[in-house]
This record gives sequence, structure tokens and C-alpha cells, in this order.
Amino acid sequence: MTQRIRHTPYTQPTGGWGSVKSLVKHATRQQAVTAAPGLFRTHNKPGGYICTSCAWAKPGQPHAAEFCENGAKATFWDLTARRTTPEFFARHSLTELRSWSDYDLENEGRLTEPMRYDADRDQYIPVSWEEAFADIGAKLRARPPEEAVFYASGRASLEASYLWQLFARRLGTNNLPDSSNMCHETTSVALPQSLGTPVGTVLLEDFQQTDCILSFGQNVGTNAPRLLHTLQEVRERDVPVLVFNPLRERGWEAFVNPQRPAQMLSNRPTAIATGYWQPRAGGDIAVIAGLAKAVLDLDDAALREGGAGLLDRGFIEAHTSGFDAFERFIRTTSWEDITRESGLSRADLEAAAAVYARAKAVIAIYGMGLTQHRLGVDMVRMLVNLLLMRGHIGRPGAGICPIRGHSNVQGQRTVGISEKTALVPLDAMAERYEFEPPREDGLTTVDVCEALAQGKISAFVSLGGNFLRAVPDHTQVEQNWPRLDLSVQIATKLNRSHLIPAATTYLLPTLVRSEIDRQGGVPQIVTVEDSMTCVHASRGVHEPATESLLSEVRIVAELARATLDPNPKCPWEAWSLDYGLIRDEIAAIYPRDFFNFNTRMLQPGGFARHIAARSRIWETDSGKAMFSCPKQLNASFDQGDDPQVLRLITLRSNDQFNTTIYGMTDRLRGIEGSRRVVMIRQSDRERLGLVKGARVRLITVSEDGPDRRVEGLQLIDYDLPEGTIAGYYPECNPLIPLSHYAEQSKTPAAKSVPVRIEEDPS
Repeated sequence: MTQRIRHTPYTQPTGGWGSVKSLVKHATRQQAVTAAPGLFRTHNKPGGYICTSCAWAKPGQPHAAEFCENGAKATFWDLTARRTTPEFFARHSLTELRSWSDYDLENEGRLTEPMRYDADRDQYIPVSWEEAFADIGAKLRARPPEEAVFYASGRASLEASYLWQLFARRLGTNNLPDSSNMCHETTSVALPQSLGTPVGTVLLEDFQQTDCILSFGQNVGTNAPRLLHTLQEVRERDVPVLVFNPLRERGWEAFVNPQRPAQMLSNRPTAIATGYWQPRAGGDIAVIAGLAKAVLDLDDAALREGGAGLLDRGFIEAHTSGFDAFERFIRTTSWEDITRESGLSRADLEAAAAVYARAKAVIAIYGMGLTQHRLGVDMVRMLVNLLLMRGHIGRPGAGICPIRGHSNVQGQRTVGISEKTALVPLDAMAERYEFEPPREDGLTTVDVCEALAQGKISAFVSLGGNFLRAVPDHTQVEQNWPRLDLSVQIATKLNRSHLIPAATTYLLPTLVRSEIDRQGGVPQIVTVEDSMTCVHASRGVHEPATESLLSEVRIVAELARATLDPNPKCPWEAWSLDYGLIRDEIAAIYPRDFFNFNTRMLQPGGFARHIAARSRIWETDSGKAMFSCPKQLNASFDQGDDPQVLRLITLRSNDQFNTTIYGMTDRLRGIEGSRRVVMIRQSDRERLGLVKGARVRLITVSEDGPDRRVEGLQLIDYDLPEGTIAGYYPECNPLIPLSHYAEQSKTPAAKSVPVRIEEDPS
């Protein structure tokens, strides 16, 4: 693919004909045109399969086409006609394949046979399923369980996830990191502290009743495009949508709905954001403090005029704790500090606060632009504070709404994939399965990377994902990977994590969710949870890529059978033949959420799990919703005292889902030809003495560890706040030190990495 970079600002709306053309291109490129009609019939529809892309809610009465551009790309990518066969591996050594791009590796197509790495040949060679399971089981049994890591990406079903965590705990470890550790772990820490729930409080129906939406650090056009349908309906009720995001993203500005023929013909877009402000990276605590300060000023003015005030004092008194300390913090924080750290003016913040203060039901949505900072937990809790001030939790049309990325990443936590033992009903598992699960907390993703460097883990078993590309500091982590005795990768396509071998390495190919999963000749149903805690049934409708593929559930069950001593309370084979039996187990361990699981899963739109905060029941230590005060206004590792240091935001392109790269076109940002770019404000570029289009390197500013740099990047002028730059994930991951993570949650701080820019003469 061409490496010549072109940048032309994109002026067309999100969706529209640009989206249609993209779908045609990707369906053709993957030779998956025959899969396109099924998108309309079965994609995110009752009786069909649930998309493996984003986790946005699936309505009970779906649209004619309940898919977005990114979801369709993911489906074409899964259902490609391309195949990565044993013959491919016979032609290519791993040394050679390591020189390939991420795109080229996955673009070879679906894996077809189980493979084992042969060090003498430096190649993968075919192996039978039986031999692979037996050898993996023997090697897992032969080492201390605390040295084994069971990683999970966000794609696996509830059924596979439940067996995965049970397998790990029966072996004797709580080392169950997952992709949540790298994105929304901050949410899982902050929301329980504030509200007593690790998930959002909003249901899809709340968007029909809201009269104001706030959005922080979320790019709707790339990360949750189906949300645009909901936002379009909201805007048609003249509901204000206030957006705070460092980059101006096209999805928030203009949307043409491909399902509306009249709008497609006219190409007259719906304007989504009614107010758009661009805070500096790491400045959102200051932004929210400014909004809160302006609300207090409006409340003071209303009280002086004899009114009732703008705060919901009845709610604050009856349902919250800590307001007095929070109020003191806001009142004693100066506007000078707020404007300096936020990068926004007092007038802008007061204008946004006036809109918020008039609303009676407010939804606040946010993404990783809040969670991936040093003080990410404080950021999320500050947003909750703002809602609590006016009682916008537990009210129809109001609440907090984190936008999750991967399709079932939230659901995996629901059924036990967590390194935190306090989140898992271990006593119930111990009683039901008659074993003593380990009681000490396991390793997070960052912990795993650190333990690997220290030689404290020897086995890594991965249920999907591309761990070595997703983690921070991945150049350093890759160098330590060969110290492992065992690496097992359950996957659908070849990726970078498969090319760094351990002493023993297996590659186990699996079905994708849109394929029919037959066990004993009977098609099985799996389930997933969306970001609004609704659980949906999913039925594959396409024939498997090859007959040799096994489902994730079957692979996990067979690994458990090969590794663990027999236990009649854990009938792994029976579970692998009838997934309804697994759902019975989930219901037994989690009865409040999953009673009558096998019946309720068929409900159109899914069934919502019980979230006490929706009813203003606060499962916190105090029994109340908790206000909190942030540590400081600046959430970044950069203290802002050196003008030569910039704050780097890592982000995804329009042609990408997590570490999967579909192509080299970031259409919505107008960038084409390469991903090796740095977006920079023109005035910053000129201040630093750099010319437009220059080749540069980024160097991390950190006292921790080795010299971290990424070279061969090209500068692109872009609309960004002063002192903020942006580059693509995962290419910029080597710049993020393992030690740079969110306090309390250990989520990598990928949204304000302190860096310097130098010209790169090479």
C-alpha cells in the first residue's frame, strides 16, 4: 500500500455517501460481497448475530439497517474469502513476517488450522487439536498457577468468558486481565466509588426523554457510529448537545443518515453538536470544575433574587454525601487556574453551564478521553459530581453513560473476568463447584507487563486480542516476551502477538460470532452485554470459514479438560455441547442479573441487568452517592511548565477497530496513505521552528526507564488546542511508559503523553 501521505480536510458529513462507498470498497477488497445482504437481515437483529465491533445498545425495534460503517467493516473482515493456511506458514518464517505491517498480516485472511511454532524452522507447523490440547494442559499443570496469565479481549461471549474465568480459578490463579484494563478500568473504579455501580446508569429509552446531552472525550463518528442515529433523533427534538473534545471530529459536526433516502439525496446533514469546545489534553477536570463553578454562581444569583436556586438540594440532602467539601473546592478554585489548565475561556464555560443549568434531564456520555489519564478516576468522578449537583442520576432521561468499545468487554466483567477478587462471587463458586478458589487479587495488564520483565510469569494464554500491540511500552514488552515458557493464542487472524514466540507457542483458530456454531450438530446461541447493561442473544448465520475451526467455548472447555483434574461439578464436555447449560451456571452464580437466563435472552432489545443506582439505591460504603474532590486540575503527567513539551493523544482512525487496521484511509480526518503522522496545531509547529509536512520523531519526556521514541512521522497541521498533538494507536504505544497509568485503576495514560518533537533527518 502507498506510503505517500495526503491530507485534505474532510468537509462531507459523517455517514452519507462516503460511508456507502467505504462499505463497497471493503466488501470488495475482502471478497465478502455475498455477506452484504445479510447485514440488513441479521446484523444486530433478533434471530441474528450481534456485531463484534462497538458495544452500543441494540434497540428492541431495530432500524432497517442496524449496522454502521465500522460494524460492516468488521463483518467483512471476519467473513473474508482470504485464508491463512499451513501452506502460507510453510512459505514464511516468523522473522520475515515480523517485517510485515499490521494491515498486511491480518489481510492474509482467516486462520484455518491449529499451529505450533517450530524454533528450528522459525515457522509455524500444523498440529492436531488433540496434540495441542494435551501439550498445553501438561505445560500448564507443570508450573505454579500464579505464573500463568489468562488474558481476554472484549469479543468473547458471556458463555466463553464464564468458562474462561472458571478455568483460571480452578487452576489456581486470579490473573485475569482483559482489554478493560487498557480502556475503561477507570470507569470500573470511579463509578463504584461515586455511585456504587461499575457501569453506566442510562438505558436507550432515556435518550427519548433527555433534554440535554454532554459529551467528554468521545469520538462518535469513529468509535460508536450507531449512536449517531440516536443523537439525530435527539437533535430533531431540539435538544442541545454540548461536546468537549480536543479534536474537532466530523461525527459531532454533521451527519447524513444512510437510512433516510431523502436526506441522502439532498445531502443536507443534521448538525449534532450545538456547542463544541476543545480543551487541552488533560484539562477536563478543569473544564468540569469551571462548569460547576458557573452553576454555583447561577445558583447564588437565583437565591439572591428570591428564587429556589438551581441545585437540587433535596436530592443532595437525601441521597448524597460530601457536597460541602466539593462546594468548598469549587468556590476556592480560581477562574485563572481553571482557564489555564482547561485551555478554555471563562465565557465559554459559563455559556455551556447556562445550557446545562436550564435542563431538567441530562445525560453525560464519555469515552477514553477521560479514562486514560493519570487522574482519570478523578475526571470521571468530577463528571458524576456535575450530575449530582442537579440530581441527574436515577431520573428518567438522565444519568452517566460511558461509551464502551469492544462488543462484550463489559459483559466479560459481569461474569467474572476480573483480577479483583472483590468483584467476583468466589464463595458462591466455591460452594457450587466444590473447590477453594484463590483469594488474592491477580495481575492487571500493566502488572503482567511488569511481571514479565521480572521473570515472574511463565505462561500466557490469550482468548483473542493482540496483546503485544495493544499494551503501552510495547517495544520493551516484546523484548521480554521470549522469556515465557508457554504462549497460547486463540485467534481468528494472524497478528503481531503471534510472531514473538515463547519457548512453546500455539496458534488456535476459532470461529467468528457471525458463523454458525454447531455442537453435536445443533446450532448454539451465545450472549453478549452492551454498554447499557442489556444482554442479547446472538446466532451465527454464515457457514464457518473451514470445518476444522472450533468455537471459543469448545476450545476453552477442551483446554480445561486437558489441564484440570476431573470434577463432576464441572462437566466441561457437557457444557461445550450445550451452551444453555453454561447459562444455567451463570444464573446460579449471578441470580439477581441472570434469573431465567435462557428465556429472557430472547427478548428483543435484550434484558437489562439490575443497576441499583437507576433506582437511587447507592451500593457504596456510605449508602449514598458520593461527591469527591480531585487531586488537582491537571490530569496529565506533564505539569505544563516547559513549553517545549507537548501532550500527545493516541487515537484510532476511521479505518480501524482497536489494533485491527482495515486500511490506510482516515476519511473523517482527511488523512490518506499512511498512519505514521503527527497532527499538530499550526501555531505550535511554527513556534517550534518546524515546517509543514516535516519528518519528525517523538521522544517521551519521562524519568522512568529507557529512551522511548517513535521515528519517521510526518507533521500534519490540524485543528488542535495549543500544546496538544495527536498520533495513531498502536503505532505511538512505544511512547507510553508502563509507569504512566491512571492512579487507582492502572489504565495506561494514553491521552496526554508528555513528548518532545525533533526533526528526523533519516
